[in-house]
Amino acid sequence: IGTELSNKAETVLQVEKDENNPDISKVKAAHIRAVDFEPFAFRINGEALPELLDGYRFKEKEPGKGRGKFDPNKDISEQQHRIALEAAFTLKDEYGYKELAGVLRDAYASVGVILGGNRVTDLITLLKNKRMIVQENGRKYTFKPDFHY
Repeated sequence: IGTELSNKAETVLQVEKDENNPDISKVKAAHIRAVDFEPFAFRINGEALPELLDGYRFKEKEPGKGRGKFDPNKDISEQQHRIALEAAFTLKDEYGYKELAGVLRDAYASVGVILGGNRVTDLITLLKNKRMIVQENGRKYTFKPDFHY
């Protein structure tokens, strides 16, 4: 029933306790269709009534948290790709997949992009799709420096 109500609701509000002060509750829109909703905070006073907190400051989201899935196309600039790929392929002209993944992880770290296992896989897929690297006849991967981003 809860999911169906959320699907049909014009607005779904989220009420949660403040992390630092359990006496304060925060109210914000979890889902809203049309009108903007200004979040607010309140506490229960000595008479058991809600009391708005006018000066309450909502904590800004930290960069990188809640951003969604990593997208090497949006999250990495063309310049970062060029520098990292040139660095990776100055050592050798071609790599097998596992070796390529390790070299790319190091090369992209040098331009400020930290890559875990899934991110390296996503990156290699993008590089192949944009023909920045190629794998011909199931052989090793080579760099195409004349790629267009």
